Amino acid sequence: MDLNLTGKKALVCGSSDGIGKAAAEELAKMGAEIVLLARNADKLEKVKKELSTAHGQNHTYLVADFDDPIQLEVVVLAYLSKGNTINILVNNTGGPPAGPAHTADLEDYVTAFRRHLLCNQLLVQKVLPGMKDSGYGRIVNVISTSVKAPLPNLGVSNTVRGAVGNWSKTLATELGAFGITVNNVLPGATETGRLSSIIENKAKKLGISIEEASGKMTSEVPMKRFAKPEEVANAIAFLASPAAAYINGINIPVDGGRTPVL
Repeated sequence: MDLNLTGKKALVCGSSDGIGKAAAEELAKMGAEIVLLARNADKLEKVKKELSTAHGQNHTYLVADFDDPIQLEVVVLAYLSKGNTINILVNNTGGPPAGPAHTADLEDYVTAFRRHLLCNQLLVQKVLPGMKDSGYGRIVNVISTSVKAPLPNLGVSNTVRGAVGNWSKTLATELGAFGITVNNVLPGATETGRLSSIIENKAKKLGISIEEASGKMTSEVPMKRFAKPEEVANAIAFLASPAAAYINGINIPVDGGRTPVL
């Protein structure tokens, strides 16, 4: 199986921690040169130093905020204007706050669509010419299992994740002829800062301890535990590899079997 990414460059969004960081680490082990992207320069510098350089890579990072698409565009264009090409794009950013759909403010929806759909679209448009010219393109969107089945009390997230899922499937149909694949990884509850926040909110809402709230959530997972970021990263890395060349337009849940539909 060909998992070698030597000579490929991967732009990994939200890579200062959590799933994004784990994905960057795995892709680097497979030989890819990593371009980290997130808001916090200090965290990015730390992650960059931890990435494998066993294949002679020269990793770098870009600092941008998905709440500011104009800034994001400027930063990415500046990088590409130096003759750089991105072969692999991992779209990944933190999810919207918890809460019912019917009580969410309009601005909550606007913010979520800007971060998750508009910025994804912007990045695809910027890196696509290089993917076409290089003959290698992998776009992996980290979304949520709510693409398949909406999750309770995550109204805004459920809504925007569905939009990103359909956008992704549309792109897969449009770009397949160029040898560019577009796929989605759907993490279940994963040991990240976002999960900690969800557990805390659940505990407060139910008037129970954090341990009890965590136990209630893991009891719903057939494997009786949360995912580790590197387990989600493994799916991302495989889809980015040459071995996944004919896998296109699909959703891969990484949720321990929790999602109730196929």
